Amino acid sequence: MATEAIYPHRDPMLKKRDDFEDMLEERRNSSDLRYALRCYTPVLYKGLAPCKASMLKSMVLQSDQLHYVIDQVSRETGRAADDVQEEASAILEEMAHCLQLSTVRFFAYTLSKVFKNLFRSICVNEEGIQRLQQAIQEHPVVLLPSHRSYMDFLLMSYILYTYDLALPVIAAGMDFMGMKFVGEMLRMSGAFFIRRSFGGDKLYWSVFSEYVKTMLKNGFAPVEFFLEGTRSRTSKSLTPKLGLLNIVMDPYLKGEVYDINVVPVSISYERILEEALYAREMLGVPKPKESTSGLFKARKVLSEDYGSIHVYFGHPVSVRSLAQGRVNRCQFNLVPRHIPRRPSEDIQSFVNDSAYRLVRAQEENMVLKPWVLLASLLLRNHHQDQPAGQKQGMVLEELTAQAVWLRNMFREYGAFLHWPDHVPPSEVVSSSLSLHRGLVRVCEGRVQLAVEQGGQVKPGEPQSTVTPEEELLSQAVIVLSCASYRNQGLHVFLRPALLASAINAASSNQKQEVFNSFSFLRNMFSNEFILCPGATVQDFEEACYLLVKTGALQVTQQELLVTERGQSTVAFLTSMLDPFLQGYQVVCRFLCEEATENLTEKQFIPAVRKFIIKHLLAGRLRYTEVLSSDLQKNSLAALLRLGAVQKIKAAEQGTLKVNKVMVNSLEDTLGGRLPTQKAVGARL
Repeated sequence: MATEAIYPHRDPMLKKRDDFEDMLEERRNSSDLRYALRCYTPVLYKGLAPCKASMLKSMVLQSDQLHYVIDQVSRETGRAADDVQEEASAILEEMAHCLQLSTVRFFAYTLSKVFKNLFRSICVNEEGIQRLQQAIQEHPVVLLPSHRSYMDFLLMSYILYTYDLALPVIAAGMDFMGMKFVGEMLRMSGAFFIRRSFGGDKLYWSVFSEYVKTMLKNGFAPVEFFLEGTRSRTSKSLTPKLGLLNIVMDPYLKGEVYDINVVPVSISYERILEEALYAREMLGVPKPKESTSGLFKARKVLSEDYGSIHVYFGHPVSVRSLAQGRVNRCQFNLVPRHIPRRPSEDIQSFVNDSAYRLVRAQEENMVLKPWVLLASLLLRNHHQDQPAGQKQGMVLEELTAQAVWLRNMFREYGAFLHWPDHVPPSEVVSSSLSLHRGLVRVCEGRVQLAVEQGGQVKPGEPQSTVTPEEELLSQAVIVLSCASYRNQGLHVFLRPALLASAINAASSNQKQEVFNSFSFLRNMFSNEFILCPGATVQDFEEACYLLVKTGALQVTQQELLVTERGQSTVAFLTSMLDPFLQGYQVVCRFLCEEATENLTEKQFIPAVRKFIIKHLLAGRLRYTEVLSSDLQKNSLAALLRLGAVQKIKAAEQGTLKVNKVMVNSLEDTLGGRLPTQKAVGARL
């Protein structure tokens, strides 16, 4: 059972998914105070009694591993062991949670009020909750929620409290600790705080890993962390970070526990609270520092409607069954368990593969709302050249018809789509447009993105106060916000879209030629999307299978042929990837034309942004989306991985050394001919 959840069926349509129940319904009909003060008796691992925070700390400080590292640090630095022990104790004090039921009850009461204001419904799959309840009793549990909003970890604890499940201990970044009062409240509701990076701090790493493993091995509470490491500002899943996953798998690999259950959780927001904040961050507006005053200033969001949330608890994945045939645990018998050691190559490869599969499992159970389809169609329309004299935007009836076409395609590709079939499509579309009215304009029966010329100029303000660059950036906020919703559905289309783009780019219909093109694009975009390492052939076959199944492609022994009815499907799929293709091309063009010898990594984003703004204002680029710093960072990461750019470590701040011949060649292979200074060609 456990492995079924993580290896998707060949045909995604065969996936059976659970039904949802709105947990806010009961909150709207009964007392919040009674709910917060009710009897809370969660069942724990093997019926254990809850462990006090002080007892947990002393277990960590007395562990053999920590004593070994303290002696090691003492010898290496010449400091007294007592001194190092004291430092370890201070690190633990700063890090550790101190869960208190009274604080949890306060949050239960407050969040009930907040959630009822913000959301129409919070839908949870109760079968998933029952599976989790069973898993917690049998084995130590690790919860891995997707991460799209600050709301995620509050929401997780709120749900577990509601269903009388053991509250998780949650890995949180140090920045939250800086919030007066709120930081300590989070600590008392189960958060433990970790630095964003440890460098080579052996002692810190040892305290941290021992703390997490002690909680896990003894089953004191489920451990919760975000596999992506940070919030995704683009609504695409991020490349998983492996540090914490390595730590939580270690007790199983060393034979200290029989098994560990890992539960992927998919949290889908119909409307993201931070949508404009994320868009501005990607355009270079610095992220506001977490502060309590900032939290109170954010109260105005309470008057907004954020639609519904769907939270899907996936099948518990057994680490034991994942490791079957992959890992030889005998290697851990050769060295005493308390001596820390670097994971071997096969362990690293196993943890990396598991991480990708777990993020894929999160993606598979993301619930997509109608707005994901509408945002995809409106963005595509926004970027198309309008015939002279034609009004901007799409006729509402045409948008509705295309949304129904896309809905059917999504379903055939196995998407988890929440489209109410008992409601006429026109009503579904109108309701969705109304919820996202900050991003769209409906005028005279036409729908378009809310990017009127003149940007966000207030009525009565003279037009001249807005520079072309400011206007472009205010339009980009809307475009990037919409793109983040389109991105929610990209995992459904990704493999067929890579194939559609490969068919377009290949010089013939020969299967091998198209596969080579697919393989190149997949490799190029493996920092951008979740593409499991070493699965190129499986991804190609899955893409062919889906396009053949939907009648868009015919596959013979030697050739891939797009059918007549498949033309519109292939055109739509390629348009989904075009902004990313253009983004990578323009970064290549910048590195060939403007990168100086002393360009540092820190200077790269501001410099490439300036270059892109210049080209966008001159009308040489089609996609405003290429302004996204996320896309720019991913394209640089791809070029570094492929060796087209190198980081010179010895130099100050990590200077970038560009191999212009290789970058130029990659740009050509991406199919791009961005205008050079000599010839300003047609718009891409």
